[in-house]
Order: sequence, then structure tokens, then C-alpha cells
Amino acid sequence: MLDIVSSIHIQLNDSMYIKDPESSELGKRIIGGSIDLIHEIGFEQFTFRKLSQTISSTEASIYRYFESKHKLLLYLTAWYWSFMECQLAFLTTNVEDPNDRLDRAIRLITSVASDEEFYRVFNLGKITQIVNYESMKSYLIKEVDEVNKDGAFIPYKKFVEMISDIIEEINPAYPYPHMLVSTAIEGAHLQRFFGEHLPRLTDVKKGEDYLYDFYKDIIIKAIKK
Repeated sequence: MLDIVSSIHIQLNDSMYIKDPESSELGKRIIGGSIDLIHEIGFEQFTFRKLSQTISSTEASIYRYFESKHKLLLYLTAWYWSFMECQLAFLTTNVEDPNDRLDRAIRLITSVASDEEFYRVFNLGKITQIVNYESMKSYLIKEVDEVNKDGAFIPYKKFVEMISDIIEEINPAYPYPHMLVSTAIEGAHLQRFFGEHLPRLTDVKKGEDYLYDFYKDIIIKAIKK
């Protein structure tokens, strides 16, 4: 499936960047280097100065693409949700049974890509972990309403909407489809983080993944007619 999805160019809202990083070799190095560096040291410790040293460039050259590291994080998370939307579309196209489509969606939101999987310059394993650990920092900010008006969260909203539509198809009377889907997505991120670092807060163990069974159980029971 990755080979099929890779044929699609993901176009993002230009409010997140000054110059499209996929339009040049330097821009691609900025994206690839930022994914590696944020994955290695975390978003709090990440700076454009450190990135410039990693990719053998200058801070000024990075600022020609992104005005801040927060805008760069918005770009990475928006790209991820756009990619997830493409994957979900391919997984559910021509699948008539909405229960089967929902099962595929749950598997998608609870799965983890490996570091060996790439989409152009995007290491899918690393960007998945960045979204798991850092994506809340893209919207849990004082300026969230302004960022939202610029359309930065549209890919995430569309992904949630796609799964919510499946739930409404199964049970049109269920009143909380968007709440259920966004809770499952964010909860899966937190539970995976807890499994790695705070194991007493979860039943997910390192090296094992119970997230699919757990969230399928919650979602199916919640929407049962």
C-alpha cells in the first residue's frame, strides 16, 4: 500500500511555511534533518541552530523556509495527518461493510510504522513517534485560535471526520462520533508514551501492543445500537 500512497503528492496549507520545503534539495534536507533531530532530542531541545549544524547549513537558510520551530512542527504534524488520510482512503476504498472499514481505521490509528519505512524524505517511524510525543504542543498553545484560522489543523480534522462518517453510517443515532474518534487517537498516543516511559499508568507493555484490542473494544461498545 505504501508504494501506491507514495505516488501521491501531499500538498499542505502554505500558511505553515514561507517556502515549500519539498520544492528544493535544501528544503528536503531541512525536513529530513528536523525529523531525525526532534526524534533524537525532543521538541523542547530542538533549535534551528542545532538543525543547521546537523544538515551543514545556516540558520538563515532555514528561516527562509519556516519562520519558527513551531511552524515547522505544524508542518510535520499536518503532513502526517494528510498521509494518514491517504492511507485510510486506500484501506477503505471499495470496502462495502462499514464495520470492516471501521476495523481498518482502528488498526491504522493504533499501529506504528517502522524506521525502515520512508515516504520521500519522511521517515515514517520517526515522524509517527514525533506525532505521538509532540503533536499536542502544536495546538495546546495560547495562539491556537489564530493558528486554526490559518487552516493548520485541517488535515487532522479531515482524518477524524472520515472515521466519524463511518461511525455515523453504522449508527446514525450515536451522538459523539468526533469526540470518540479524537479521544481514541489522542489516547493511543498517550498510552503508547506511557508504555515506553510511565508503565504503571497503562497496561501496554514495551514490545507489545494492546492498543488495537483496547480501542476496538471501547469504540464498538460505545456505538452499539
